[in-house]
Amino acid sequence: MTRRPPSIGETIRRQRELSQVSMRQFADMAGISNPYLSQIERGLREPSERVLEAIAESLETSAEALYEQAGIVVEDGSETAAARAAIEADPALTPRQRRTLLDVYDALLSAGPTPRQRKRHSAPAPGAADAEHEER
Repeated sequence: MTRRPPSIGETIRRQRELSQVSMRQFADMAGISNPYLSQIERGLREPSERVLEAIAESLETSAEALYEQAGIVVEDGSETAAARAAIEADPALTPRQRRTLLDVYDALLSAGPTPRQRKRHSAPAPGAADAEHEER
């Protein structure tokens, strides 16, 4: 039996739980309603890019790292996606440590050749209608 990658909602829930933050507290931090966050975490709704950015910021990570953990391909023309995903998935690191390590990693990369433009590819999820109206 092959194991499927977690959905973006499962990834968000796992990262929130690793941060030891309640759903209500996290919804407040991200600026979305508690019911909307619950729907995202259960896979009933797909967050818009703007909402995902707010969620990622609250988790002290990047939206791209959340996409990577959820198995959504992020093409960036380099080998950095795997390294970023490994840093983000390491449960031994706190969210602040992950962000710091990623900041250092990005600084080292920026000293080299300019990275190519990143491009996301994913299939639409069921019930993936944008729920912007459910945001606060």
